[in-house]
Amino acid sequence: MAQWNLWHGCHKISAGCKNCYVYRFDAAFDRDASIVSKNADFGLPLKKKRNGDYKLPAGETVFTCFTSDFFLKEADEWRIDAWKMIRLRIDLQFYIVTKRIDRFRVNLPQDWEDGYENVTICSTCENQEMADFRLPILLNLPIKHKAIICEPILERINLSHWLTPSIEEVVVGGESGNNARICDYDWVLDIRNQCIENKAPFHFKQTGARFLKTGHLYQIKRQDQHSQAAKAGIDFGI
Repeated sequence: MAQWNLWHGCHKISAGCKNCYVYRFDAAFDRDASIVSKNADFGLPLKKKRNGDYKLPAGETVFTCFTSDFFLKEADEWRIDAWKMIRLRIDLQFYIVTKRIDRFRVNLPQDWEDGYENVTICSTCENQEMADFRLPILLNLPIKHKAIICEPILERINLSHWLTPSIEEVVVGGESGNNARICDYDWVLDIRNQCIENKAPFHFKQTGARFLKTGHLYQIKRQDQHSQAAKAGIDFGI
């Protein structure tokens, strides 16, 4: 798996953004994470080694724009070229997570039609308000591969209305960082049950730093949050 961070910086738009890891990281280096700038790796998918091979080999899954948002307004013009690179590298699988699914159509390629086969679009929803706003939009967009990410999960969320056969995966995770809000295991299991009932693949990605289970609050170190979630053994259909 590879990361392709085309631009850096973002703006907080919903409750899930409160303790954004990009803002935390930038603050440690006295940088302003609200300033958006294009990264030097913007053209990564087309970069080649000295022998002429692509730096990103065919078949790679590319996690895209994880220090910003792919559909950020400031990046509207840059996104035109980003889509061109994605189209040229049809041999890569691009995984795009967004809190701005409502801006999906801005500068969408003319040849998009019902979507590119090598693109998965994941809409986040950290609470019921965002699920009710973003997921109807996601379901009605021409995208071949769709996923839902409840991360950081902040409350019990009812996804049952949106778990149609077009949803290929639901990912749930807690919040990291010193000021992390609680991730309640009951919320995680509730979404898992909804996924089982609707035959939607489910993945418990990470516990978060403050993990509530059977009435006990656990403080989980950052390096253990993914492995502890995996130990729960509750993934379904993956």
